[in-house]
Amino acid sequence: MTGEAASEAPPGPGLRACLEAILLVVDEPVAEVVLAQVLERPREEIALEIAGLAASYTAEGRGFELREVAGGWRFYTREECAPVVERFVRDGQEVRLTQAALETLAVVAYQQPVSRARVSAVRGVNCDGVMRTLTLRGLVEEAGTEHETGAILYRTTGYFLERLGLAGLDELPELAPFLPDVADDADGAEDGSLGAAGAPGAGGAPDAGDAGDEHPGP
Repeated sequence: MTGEAASEAPPGPGLRACLEAILLVVDEPVAEVVLAQVLERPREEIALEIAGLAASYTAEGRGFELREVAGGWRFYTREECAPVVERFVRDGQEVRLTQAALETLAVVAYQQPVSRARVSAVRGVNCDGVMRTLTLRGLVEEAGTEHETGAILYRTTGYFLERLGLAGLDELPELAPFLPDVADDADGAEDGSLGAAGAPGAGGAPDAGDAGDEHPGP
């Protein structure tokens, strides 16, 4: 019975297709040993298949190449295509940022250096694509790695300050004036008979502390 079930199971994607799918989404070079573990194949087989992929892309004159860098493999645009890519990126900088990009940029600006995972956690959505866009436009750049996790950290660039007309990050506006008074309204709704100690006017210190925790300044 087990043999029949196995024979009826639809075949999955081949090794080459799996490698291409993984390498297409990585943000940094991935080692052969990692690919071997994920795909449950011998490392020698992975190395041979990757070498074949790289050679085929070069032979076909693709606009990208599979390059070994820093102990791992990753897709890169071919050097001959650099002028076209640079023109595309430069022209793209004139396009207005989307609301998602502006929100992501604000998180980086006020919490830098910060990892992509932290930015996504603050916004509540995956921000990898938006972070790549901000990096391509020169508004965000890598700023080392996080000691505990090894995650890449990001910060704003000099071009970011130039576009905003700021001399430094210390000139970023304070967040407090722009925050809604949600905390005060919620407290009043939950308990309409607050005493003097719980009133917003008398209990200013706790409210200010809460706002500082949720929305840290630059």
